Amino acid sequence: MNKLIFIFTVLLVFGFGINISWAEGVFVYEKPKVSHTGKELTPLDAYALIKKDPAHMIIVDVRTRAEYQFVGHPDGAYLVPLQFMGEVFKEKNYEMIKNNEFASVIIKKFNPKADTLFFLCRSGTRAAMALSEAVTAGWPAERAYVILGGFQGEKMKDKNSLFYGQRVGGGWKNEGLPWTYAMDQKFVY
Repeated sequence: MNKLIFIFTVLLVFGFGINISWAEGVFVYEKPKVSHTGKELTPLDAYALIKKDPAHMIIVDVRTRAEYQFVGHPDGAYLVPLQFMGEVFKEKNYEMIKNNEFASVIIKKFNPKADTLFFLCRSGTRAAMALSEAVTAGWPAERAYVILGGFQGEKMKDKNSLFYGQRVGGGWKNEGLPWTYAMDQKFVY
């Protein structure tokens, strides 16, 4: 019975062309909603580059500490939050407080002359903002990438889908790339 439910779900999501930006079985990534001066790569393309030189190709996860710890993160990703979650609840969510040390931490922690940074957030917007801050602080734009789709990917937009509102479209985790919940002190902020 479980196999039947799984097959039906796969057919429902992939076989009937439900609108989450899939084209011929490959997820089509959208540009971040925020413009930036760096480059962009899909998670699979970013991973291929990182594997070639892991010592100098570095993922910078700019999500909050809670997202990094409880949702998971790419193996070996450094956590440098762009924002912190505040304590004040406003209409639909908690306030976000800017990390004023973000750019200086990037410049101090990584080598602008040797390292290439791959910025990652939940779906891509904060990564684009983070990349812009790093470039403004002096990081070379030609060695700064946004990982499209972020860690969790895009939300299902089709209201008829069982997965409506869930992050099932693309992203590091949904592409099946290496990720973990494990925390290593050398990678956390």
